[in-house]
Amino acid sequence: MMPSAQLPRRCWAEIDLAALERNLKLIRASLPPGIRYVAVVKADAYGHGLPQTAARLMHAGADLFAVANIAEAMAIRELSADWPILLLSAVLPDEDKYLAEHALAATVSSADEVQRFDAVGRAAGRPIDIHLKVDTGMGRLGVWHEQAAALYAQIRAASGVRLAGIFTHFASADEDPVFTAEQRRIFVALLAQLPGLDPTSLFIHADNSAGLETTPGHGGVFNAARVGLLQFGVLPHPNSLLARVRTEPVFSFHTRVGLVKELPAGTGVSYGRTHTLRRPTRVAILTAGYGDGIARACSNRGAVLIHGRRCPILGRVCMDQTIVDLTDVPGEVRCGEPVVLVGRQNGAEISVAEFSAWSDTIPWETLCSVTKRVPRLYRNAAGV
Repeated sequence: MMPSAQLPRRCWAEIDLAALERNLKLIRASLPPGIRYVAVVKADAYGHGLPQTAARLMHAGADLFAVANIAEAMAIRELSADWPILLLSAVLPDEDKYLAEHALAATVSSADEVQRFDAVGRAAGRPIDIHLKVDTGMGRLGVWHEQAAALYAQIRAASGVRLAGIFTHFASADEDPVFTAEQRRIFVALLAQLPGLDPTSLFIHADNSAGLETTPGHGGVFNAARVGLLQFGVLPHPNSLLARVRTEPVFSFHTRVGLVKELPAGTGVSYGRTHTLRRPTRVAILTAGYGDGIARACSNRGAVLIHGRRCPILGRVCMDQTIVDLTDVPGEVRCGEPVVLVGRQNGAEISVAEFSAWSDTIPWETLCSVTKRVPRLYRNAAGV
């Protein structure tokens, strides 16, 4: 039986690892001096492939990896036994032992977690690294800021844990600068109240790709920034500090033409006949659908690139097929020809942001929604 990797591809994503490395170096060069680079690679590195992207980010010099769970941390541990890793989500009690076994840093939001991790560290004979998370208005993980000083004191008194970082998370960095500034003020004021705090020995971070405003103007207290989507070439917020940094797209999404046919005016297209042709139309049936990551909400809204021309999606996106209008594409389009869903072709481009907008979602969700049946092809060009 032929291995699936050798079969002809009907739908695939291309990941440009050379662009990823260039992006990291460009972002780092644009950050204020002394700011450490926390590479957020949760959710399979936003759908780019965790092992492949983490390996390249190690090569490029990321200081710390941030993941969501133990399984993601283990994927990085297979690449490096000692690269710093932070678990951003809450650790479950039956996962505690892995913190010591694999030298993972845990996010702490409560006294109960400190007690648990302290016991694990004392039993292991070496302290567990923890990052204290402060809730300054997100209402998710983190100790509420008014109780943070007490939890900080408990951490300092525990011999089985070691404070490796303090951080918060902005709720609306891309939408509400006033509230973001208030969250930042609360966090900075708290740090000033914590006795014995040595910022030089900790990761102190608040900013992510959508809210990068870490500057010496904030008292120099911040020394790390969490970079997720931006390192993959997607700018989450046009007014962030790094909006001027021209990162390159790392991800592109492709399929092929499965059939070309002519249909008369008045024909209803796809399930539910939600689109009726107003003219004689040449259509292409593509070999990808919502089972691959083309959101059903793109029906009658989205477009694709064929021969560098935009071809509107007609009717509902199906599980394995999508119908597009070829009528205005000059020349012959044949079965098997490449189609761009996200990316560039012949000077034209469909960005992840535009592709996401057609289905009223965000690039984060789009990248995480490209399904497992879509193979990732890694471009690893030299000359970075």
